[in-house]
Amino acid sequence: MGVSEHTQRGKWSQPGVPQRGWTCVDVDDLGEPSQLCEMCESVDIRIVHHMQHPDYSDILAVGCVCAEHMEQDYVRPKEREKRLRSAASRRRTWANRQWRVSERGNPYLNTEGFNLTVFSRGSRWTVSVANRANGNSRIGVKTYESMETAKAAALNVLLWAKEHLS
Repeated sequence: MGVSEHTQRGKWSQPGVPQRGWTCVDVDDLGEPSQLCEMCESVDIRIVHHMQHPDYSDILAVGCVCAEHMEQDYVRPKEREKRLRSAASRRRTWANRQWRVSERGNPYLNTEGFNLTVFSRGSRWTVSVANRANGNSRIGVKTYESMETAKAAALNVLLWAKEHLS
């Protein structure tokens, strides 16, 4: 579908719906194309860009092409999608990681310059992360029902740490 044809469908052609000046406030990966783009109303989307505009009351869930036009940025929406697709791929391989066991009996990983440790907190489990280069560290506030769910959550902790503890 060409750009002009694409932007003549759905809300693109409705009066009162701004076509520019939108900001992406969140992005989700649905895992498969399972939601209709709320702007063009013609494409099923997997990666959902949640777009907000000061002159429009609703946040719209849209696909990459509509997000590009709404933001007038033809780079960042693709980067957001690439990051989410990469994270989805990592989640599939993350479960196969071989965790080592510390002297205290806690599972841990040393990866990408960080130490991730899963440990029990009462009857639940949590994750701590430390940047091995600078010593910055955090103990997670979220707790999980099992060691396995905490290990799975450790990927999100690693991604957070790469942005905040470096």
